Amino acid sequence: MGMPKLSSFSQQQRVFTEKTRRKMRGLKLVERFKSIQVHALNSEATSRRNKATGEARAITIRSLVSKSKSNTTTTTTTTTTTTTNSAIANLVVPLQLPSADTLEPSIEPYLKPTNLVEALAELYHRLECCCLQSEKKTSLCVEQFTLLRSLGDQKLLRRCLRTARQNAEDVLSKVVLSAWLRFERREDELEGVSSMDCGGCVLECPKVNLVKGFSPCSINDRCQCPQGTKEETSNEESVFLCLPDEEKKDVSFCIGSEEIDCVKWRIAALSDPFKAMLYGGFAESKMRKIDFSKNGISSKGMRAVELYSRAKRLDFFCAMTVLELLSFANSFCCEEMKAACDAHLASFVGSVDDALILIDYGLEERAPLLVASCLQVLLRELPNSLHNSKVMNVFCSSEGMKRLAMVGYDSFLLYYFLSQVAMEEIMVSETTLMLLERLGECATERWQKALAFHQLGCVLLERKQYKEAQHSFEVAAEAGHVYSVAGVARTKYKQGQPYSAYKLISSLIFEHKPAGWMYQERALYNMGREKSFDLDVATELDPSLSFPYKYRALAKVEEKHIKAGILELDKIIGFKLSPDCLEVRARMFIALKDYGSAIKDIRALLTLEPNYITSNEKISGKYLVHLLSHVVQQKSQAECWMQLYEQWSSVDDVGSLAIIHQMLENEPGKSLLEFRQSLLLLRLNCQKAAMRSLRMARNHSSSLQERLIYEGWILYDTGYRDEALARVDRSITIQRSFEAYFLKAYVLADTSMDPESASYVIELLEEALKCPSDGLRKGQIVVILILQRHAMRMPLQLGTQELIKV
Repeated sequence: MGMPKLSSFSQQQRVFTEKTRRKMRGLKLVERFKSIQVHALNSEATSRRNKATGEARAITIRSLVSKSKSNTTTTTTTTTTTTTNSAIANLVVPLQLPSADTLEPSIEPYLKPTNLVEALAELYHRLECCCLQSEKKTSLCVEQFTLLRSLGDQKLLRRCLRTARQNAEDVLSKVVLSAWLRFERREDELEGVSSMDCGGCVLECPKVNLVKGFSPCSINDRCQCPQGTKEETSNEESVFLCLPDEEKKDVSFCIGSEEIDCVKWRIAALSDPFKAMLYGGFAESKMRKIDFSKNGISSKGMRAVELYSRAKRLDFFCAMTVLELLSFANSFCCEEMKAACDAHLASFVGSVDDALILIDYGLEERAPLLVASCLQVLLRELPNSLHNSKVMNVFCSSEGMKRLAMVGYDSFLLYYFLSQVAMEEIMVSETTLMLLERLGECATERWQKALAFHQLGCVLLERKQYKEAQHSFEVAAEAGHVYSVAGVARTKYKQGQPYSAYKLISSLIFEHKPAGWMYQERALYNMGREKSFDLDVATELDPSLSFPYKYRALAKVEEKHIKAGILELDKIIGFKLSPDCLEVRARMFIALKDYGSAIKDIRALLTLEPNYITSNEKISGKYLVHLLSHVVQQKSQAECWMQLYEQWSSVDDVGSLAIIHQMLENEPGKSLLEFRQSLLLLRLNCQKAAMRSLRMARNHSSSLQERLIYEGWILYDTGYRDEALARVDRSITIQRSFEAYFLKAYVLADTSMDPESASYVIELLEEALKCPSDGLRKGQIVVILILQRHAMRMPLQLGTQELIKV
């Protein structure tokens, strides 16, 4: 059904309101929700009808598939084809197209203001009003990150995180934001890279993170911290040789049978309690020997106290001795010594095992720097550390959170990062649920509360805990998040209250500026023409919503117009690659017996999500490709290259992704192909998938020179231009290459485009053309050179024959 042509939303609202009133007068609307409809819960009639429809569709597709047997000419071929087609026929049953009315769009786990532009403008104004460095600015940058997440632009999100880290003052914020930046780049997937590597970027340096206070560093500043680790010695006797012993030791502390001679005034200087004990009105002030056996410190520990009182150094003590000093300092309020022990122990943490041992001491002794250092290791090991029960006990348990609160680390930012990683890993896990509950407990501002409870509602909805989900969505809505009302409506609908859900969303449409998601949500609770009308309006208001396209496509299939359904999906796939739309279109191609187009869509889908499993969770995408490959003619690598040129020239992005996927099957771990794949994905704005391909290209690179180029691209795409240039310059010193010059020109062009820089960029591109590469890449440079020289009104210095050759 075509969308009605209305001049304005107010007119749409009037038309629909009048329709609603007429239906309400006849009590038809209420009766409709009481009757048996497609979405009715526990409806036996609907179940039987869907089952019958599914069986009929499966039989139809099986009969279509079985006809391909007639193409065989020999007995052997016939047997093979029969087996393959039998397998495909069995495969088609779980792949049968779903009914349009069984589809549901997900409630997105993001903050979605009713007017994003106004919300961002207001936030930008608050950022402008902030002083140059403040804790408030960091918080505002994190809020900006939250608002922008629904757009899915990874570069924008990383820029928010970098700015937040740049303005962070407290140690915990630096630790969390630094780990978050590394996680966004997923350095855990880079071979040979330790989680505690500095990487040369000051914003991600683990040592710089543990320095409290604002440091006005640039995003691209290189880290100046020493790369080597200092040698440590636990031989305390060597210290006596280098310390002057001119002062008279006029007091002894007795521990068991041992006496530790000390300088009285130096011990007194450690804290006010010692000063009062040794120079106040206490009996100890007149004693030459003081019994210290019952104060929880060993004779070795007391000697360390005496050494520290004179040397003010800890670097010659082992970790256990420093831990004893930390406990002693806490007991006797030796603040300077406690701070020194805290900082020194923080430098010992280098692995998850170290962190899990030392964090207990840090929490027990309330040593914030030691705890921060332990947290840093655990956070920089994400997502792997999520699967460590001891790590999760620190973060998820109520006791763990109370202990973190005692050192001031019950932070919203900490749990925000942890919960996002957990949701990305396994959305419905118990760990995700507990982290989101902790996030809600840490929320102080309205937007924080809205985010925490909205995301908790999304997780509970996925876990089918509808009453709990409804409560969470209601709390988020009360905090001012209008989109959470859609979650409330959905949970009501799941609990058998479709009319209540319908009224709730309708009230939203009339009370707020209409948004695409409002009409999309109301369509779930409508039928017939009104449902189609709502979905058409949803598409007009927000063309990026995939659900309306899928619904209309499947509705056309049910009317026996499969090709029309494919054309409907083409509309959104043409500008937004969505795995779910690619899967549905592939199923339609299978129904048409167009296996070549089907395998193309599935290969493109697997490029976006390598571990994709079909929406009914029965078949992996990889197995589907394997099975369909038997009935689709496979091309050699040379033929694939030729086809790639054709797809690229005709701007067939899905076809290009599919052919590169097949080429990588033929040559697994081919870094050149993985790199080419990443460039195509970047062009399609699939940034996460592009970064994954870049990481794989880097891991499979055959030389240091090649690896440096891929690392340069990763750094550039994550905002570190200077580091990217450093990598590419090092690569050029090893060997001149097309990709090195191209990357350098690309980074410089993005940094500055004054006439001098533009001329240098053109020189670099011309140098790139002199290096060997394939025509696809050289063709890109020729186009860029033409545009650059035209912009600068310079003649193109390539002859006609060279252009034709390229």
